[in-house]
Amino acid sequence: MGTRGNTMIETPVGARRPDCEGEPVAVVRMEPERSYCGVGELLQKHLDGAGEEPWQAIRAKIDYTYEALDRALGPLDAARSFGPEIRRRLEQGQKLLFKPNLVSPLCIDPQTYAPTAANQKCTQWPFVAALMRWFHDRLGARYTDMCLGEAATGITWTAARLSLLTEESFTPEAVIEGRTASCIGGWGFYFVRKYLAQAGSPAADDDPMSGFAESVQGSYVPPGKADKRLLVYDLNHVEGERGRSIQVSDGENFKSITLHKAIVGGDPRDPVDRANYPGCILINVPKLKVHNIALFTNAIKNLGIGLFPMHCKSDSGDGWQYAVPNGSVPGMKALIPHYVWTAEIDPATHVPRKTADGSPVVRQTAGLDGTMVDLIKAVVEQGVFTLHVVDAVETANLDHGSVTSFPNVRVREGLAVAGLDPVATDLFCARYMFCNVGIEEAKTVGLDDGHGGNFPQRVPIPTREGPNIVSHSGYDCPLARSATFAHAQRRGLGTQRYYVVGRDVTSDTPLVSVEGHLGSVSADAFQDIFTQTLYYDALQLPWDLQRTCLNYLHAVDELSGSQLEKQLLADYTDTSHDSFSYNETGRDGSMDSLLQLAGEMLALHGLEEHGDLHGQFELFAPVLKLSNPAYNPLGSALLRPTVRNSVLLVAKMLSELPLELPDSLQPSLVFGKGKWPSYQTAAFVALGVQLYGNEFPFKVSYPGLYVVALYYADRSQRKGEYAGTSRRQPAPEGAQRYIADVTQGRAEPLKFTFYVPPGYGAPTGTPLPNVEETTDPERVFTACFDGGKETWPVCRLEPSKRQTSSEKSAGAWAPARPAV
Repeated sequence: MGTRGNTMIETPVGARRPDCEGEPVAVVRMEPERSYCGVGELLQKHLDGAGEEPWQAIRAKIDYTYEALDRALGPLDAARSFGPEIRRRLEQGQKLLFKPNLVSPLCIDPQTYAPTAANQKCTQWPFVAALMRWFHDRLGARYTDMCLGEAATGITWTAARLSLLTEESFTPEAVIEGRTASCIGGWGFYFVRKYLAQAGSPAADDDPMSGFAESVQGSYVPPGKADKRLLVYDLNHVEGERGRSIQVSDGENFKSITLHKAIVGGDPRDPVDRANYPGCILINVPKLKVHNIALFTNAIKNLGIGLFPMHCKSDSGDGWQYAVPNGSVPGMKALIPHYVWTAEIDPATHVPRKTADGSPVVRQTAGLDGTMVDLIKAVVEQGVFTLHVVDAVETANLDHGSVTSFPNVRVREGLAVAGLDPVATDLFCARYMFCNVGIEEAKTVGLDDGHGGNFPQRVPIPTREGPNIVSHSGYDCPLARSATFAHAQRRGLGTQRYYVVGRDVTSDTPLVSVEGHLGSVSADAFQDIFTQTLYYDALQLPWDLQRTCLNYLHAVDELSGSQLEKQLLADYTDTSHDSFSYNETGRDGSMDSLLQLAGEMLALHGLEEHGDLHGQFELFAPVLKLSNPAYNPLGSALLRPTVRNSVLLVAKMLSELPLELPDSLQPSLVFGKGKWPSYQTAAFVALGVQLYGNEFPFKVSYPGLYVVALYYADRSQRKGEYAGTSRRQPAPEGAQRYIADVTQGRAEPLKFTFYVPPGYGAPTGTPLPNVEETTDPERVFTACFDGGKETWPVCRLEPSKRQTSSEKSAGAWAPARPAV
């Protein structure tokens, strides 16, 4: 039976023809449990000495994924015939370069071999193994015609950190491989090699294990000289011969960008350089995830940010071109525009520089969309052939890879998506991720997604009912607030029109799209396939769950007479509109301050033995200090909106408690079971969580700032008696054990003091050891160790000579402690 063209099928909205115009997007739906889910735990058993049975189970999962991928890539090849073009380029000496998303590459714990929390946030190595095998078996590419490259921010600091914690030097390439001669830890490309070697009988010029030694040692070999070797490339390093400056013909944020020549090839005017760097066939393998800056991260972002190099000297030669901080271990690509209004940040204080009248020094850019499209246009204009294959077997919700106290949540969607057009591929994936209703309900709701379709997201809508704020089911549409797809189409990267080809292997039925919606066809009837999950990033609720947040604040304002809804709108937009887009993030430079602080945090992970602890403190303590004029000597409320976002998240979580509790700060309210707390209570809990962990106010736990300081003091003074030996997962009960030992006189207190605002010194009802309440803006949210010999955070905020009117009116607010 045909499923395209003039074939009519029955759908929940009547007889329709499946989509047949635009670009093909290939989709396969598989059983997540039969694909790579659980591979991390199986690998741990195998490495712990459980024999070959766990490894054989891993092989079976990759085999299944490989066969499933053929049900997407085969139809895409039939529709667009990319196979002959790839073969032609291979014959010319180009390499198949696979580019995954390895934002947090320490996926295998080097101490326990267990999968870490970061493992959920990266493109999975078993998925890449299945994909490489497909190109080998179906298109005839040798494994030695392939390579893998990545320029993720996490590669550099992870290599430095593993070098600190082990007895050998970890190269960035070894981090990607996931092992060295004597240590296992990192992403896991070595196990890709192992699987591929066992999937056939490798010839001498087709051995996937060839090149492993060079990768581990960091022995650099240009692609054109890598005959008979499958190599890993650290695309962050473009110093010396490795990088080339590429012009961007219509660049909005960049007129030229320096990229690794493994991607863009050598200088066409230099035959030797071109022979060493013949260019690549780029296989973009993103992980489908939420994000805390953009609508989501997928094909466009995995290239548009993921290919900018970290180690690239600025034109002046006195720092990095794209990354901060300046030093051997940059931590974040903070010098590329992420926002429309980009601030000039003082590297000493991490806050925006000010003009004579006290305004932040900002410049208008094309924002993140302009940055991403500039880079991809630079690659496209070098003639790089690109195929996008999305790992959506297990997606990431709540957190895409940042260090937060709210863990990432895995969602087993069971999809792989492929396309030649990044705009069409990304729009399809975004519509799947942010529409949790079927086509009939979507049409009935009628929300325009801004891209020619109806893709609403069912969300909780808080509404005032008498003295309470109660959730009701309603709809929002994050897609309508994103300009990325229209921006990319306008600049020639692709089209927003697509049709689906592929197979649902769980039911052995063809997949199609109807008005952009995914579904399978059986007996001439269309069956909806849509996510059951509400996707959002924990750090950007005002953008992802905008109607939820604005309705909550509106209800709070009605009950308390505050103006919180108006303040939120004013922080992000200069208009009188009742909504704001992903490109509207304010003009005060607060977002750039966060990027700078995050860069410092990640750098410390790689520079200091206890950088995992120190880094967290250096990020989150300044955020709290800069959230309220009473907490810093500048009198600044620069990061008040950032803390407010955490308050909104906590308010949502409290509304979802399985029992109702009285709100002691607004006695007329109860919260839980769909009822929302007062803003004051949510704010009190949100700050308590930052200080004492997710189990506040009942107990303290990692990674609360108090516990971070406690564990650092314990490691440096008592060799980790309470923190434990793991540098990835500190002892969960160690802080509680310390508190009990000191309180009951079984142990001497550690030599440190943690300063908190009034009302937070006794979260469980009894004063905590080493905690001191203070109203001193210099001291609050700081920790001093060993009698003041060391103080965190290191960054010292100096008093400013002038203060803006908005900062003067922000006011200090220290909530009373609610009864537990």
